Amino acid sequence: MTHNSTYMKAVTIPSFGAADVLRLAEVKIPEPGPGQVSIDVAYAGANFAEVLYRQGVVDVPLPFVPGIEVSGRIRALGPGVEGLSVGQPVAALTIVDSGGYAEVVTTSADLVAPLDGYDLSLETAAALPSNSTTAFLVLDRVARIEPGESVLVHAAAGGVGSQLGQAAQQLGAGRVVGTVGSAAKIETARAFGYDEVVLRDSLADAGEFDVVVDMVGGPARRSSLDLLALMGRLVVMGNASGAEDVALSSNELWFAGKTVSGFNLAAFSAAFPAQAGRALRRAVAAAAAGQMKVQVEALPLEQAAEAHRRIESGSTTGKLVLGIDPTAVRS
Repeated sequence: MTHNSTYMKAVTIPSFGAADVLRLAEVKIPEPGPGQVSIDVAYAGANFAEVLYRQGVVDVPLPFVPGIEVSGRIRALGPGVEGLSVGQPVAALTIVDSGGYAEVVTTSADLVAPLDGYDLSLETAAALPSNSTTAFLVLDRVARIEPGESVLVHAAAGGVGSQLGQAAQQLGAGRVVGTVGSAAKIETARAFGYDEVVLRDSLADAGEFDVVVDMVGGPARRSSLDLLALMGRLVVMGNASGAEDVALSSNELWFAGKTVSGFNLAAFSAAFPAQAGRALRRAVAAAAAGQMKVQVEALPLEQAAEAHRRIESGSTTGKLVLGIDPTAVRS
């Protein structure tokens, strides 16, 4: 793509539905507004959040370009942006307005992490903004984890689950346990910083936990609350099972001395972009230092529907990213 173009290639959601509704289209190139940058995208992360957009669970205007995180190079700076430069390699959260499944995306300069000076590929960098940033924010900001506390994470082999175990270890947790839905995922999850990995339906003898992070929902949510120790905190951040909502008794929380919190990265990034950006830069530094391992598989942008199908099936481990700009990808 040349910088003289008016239009760019993007994957769009023209109507809500199954993965097959995704369409490759030509859309107008966005320009950065005040406090924003535009980015020539090398890779875009593929996430369950984008599946929810496509399904219509999240009400977005159609046609809609999904994509909540990218890596690439800064294309242009909007008015008032300082400390960044055109051509600079970056990882960025694009979750507030989405748009990452495209050759160019705009986002707040606060939600950008420079990559120069780090030995980190653009492919790997695209896997960090959503999951790794979330891991630090959930454990540090929401759960307020204390050194030595025990942590249980559901879906430990998935994108965000693979980062939560490692972040918990870095933040000084004691016992860190992950759950998975099938035995085939146990060894994969073990490689991501977990002291123990168990099947999600075999938690009866797991003991109590100070912090539980649940992005699965359904029976896992109920068992998560039961596993909390006195003053334990359950953080809810998804419903990958698609199960009906689980009602929780406020009187039960009162008598048992437990807390339930929710975390939504999009809402947090919109309200507190500077804080989200700091967590992103922390994640980039940790990954570059080898403290956060990310398992990445790249597919071409044209296979976005296949990425969605794999995410929906629960068959993925680690992170899927979509390759968009061949020139940037080779850098």
